[in-house]
Amino acid sequence: MKGFTTRIVHSDRLRPIEHGSLQKPIHATVAYGYEDARDLAAAFQGTKAGYTYGRQVNPTVEALQDKITAMEGGVQSVCFSTGMAAIGTTIFALLRAGDHFVSSSFLFGNTNSLFNTFTTQGIDVSFVDATDVAAVEAAITDRTRLVFVETIANPRTQVTALEEIGRLCAERNLIYFVDNTMTSPYLFQPKAVGASLVISSLTKYIGGHGNALGGSVTEMGQYDWTGFSNLYETYRKGDPQKWAITQIKKKGLRDFGAALAPEAAHHIAVGAETLALRMERQCANTRAMAEYLAAHPQVKNVYYPGLAGHPEHGRARRLFRHPGALFSFELTADVDLWQFLNHLKVIVKSSNLGDNRTLAIPVAHTIYFEMGPERRASMGIDDSLIRISVGIEDESDLIEDLAGAFDAAGN
Repeated sequence: MKGFTTRIVHSDRLRPIEHGSLQKPIHATVAYGYEDARDLAAAFQGTKAGYTYGRQVNPTVEALQDKITAMEGGVQSVCFSTGMAAIGTTIFALLRAGDHFVSSSFLFGNTNSLFNTFTTQGIDVSFVDATDVAAVEAAITDRTRLVFVETIANPRTQVTALEEIGRLCAERNLIYFVDNTMTSPYLFQPKAVGASLVISSLTKYIGGHGNALGGSVTEMGQYDWTGFSNLYETYRKGDPQKWAITQIKKKGLRDFGAALAPEAAHHIAVGAETLALRMERQCANTRAMAEYLAAHPQVKNVYYPGLAGHPEHGRARRLFRHPGALFSFELTADVDLWQFLNHLKVIVKSSNLGDNRTLAIPVAHTIYFEMGPERRASMGIDDSLIRISVGIEDESDLIEDLAGAFDAAGN
């Protein structure tokens, strides 16, 4: 099975499924019983395959992990209760006090907040413009262990210098941690640029229906962990490619307990089956909406890598199947932000992204409000900036909805 969707739709059946079910059923259990106590001990010691406790292992979650690994073309994945849990526990599991890492400054707001919190715990971070590999290189010190980037930034859609940073990390022997949420494994494969680890918020495009929280980290098999001194001897067993992901699972997932519930895993796994179909429709709608707004006299700027005027347009065309299903735009001074938003009827005023429904949110007043005006200004976030996560509705209905809002809100 070579095709992306074929592999995902049939991935559950690569392992035996109870009663001939076509999808892995929900195993709503916390613990697992054994006839032979020695098998229970062997499962805990890792000398024999088996299930120990729901915080670490669950058959439904395991089936989803296999699906994510197949999507990303990786070695092994670990799922978490949210994307933030996936990022935070990975950094916690792999870095120690005194270590340093470099991060893109164009970050999802919660990720930015988390990384700033790490600096209070003795792990330093430098925020740089990751669209320029020179900025990343200039920030590297002798304590740097990792570089973290997002493929496309939310909400201003800057596209990271993914290839160039990948080569730099390989030269400097740094972990290359890539957040693939905004592109999804259908639009982009971070393995192609040398990613060591890939994180995805499964809540977004992979789940797709806005009905389950989840996150994942995938080991890509491209980093030599034998020379990474922060791995505990306990986990330096077997295949070296799996040493780090085992430590992430044990010291991150187990110790922090941010486990993905089996019910959520089932929702995400079912949603993942239609990822490619949904993304094709969403990306087509996004292009149509962005082009409409770029030509509208009451719009100052549109930020979408699919537009020829975007600074990283060429990079996006080269790297991604499509330039994503999210964009943002600024209104001119004669359009009242709140009236415009409140006159949208089809487009939902809401947070989240990657939903089947098109969602709009005033960025400066909501998800980036806590940053304050100075930090927002440094990220280019105007008070009139609206982020649109595009869904699968009919294109004509979305365009008509925007037009009606302009008619109602213009002075």
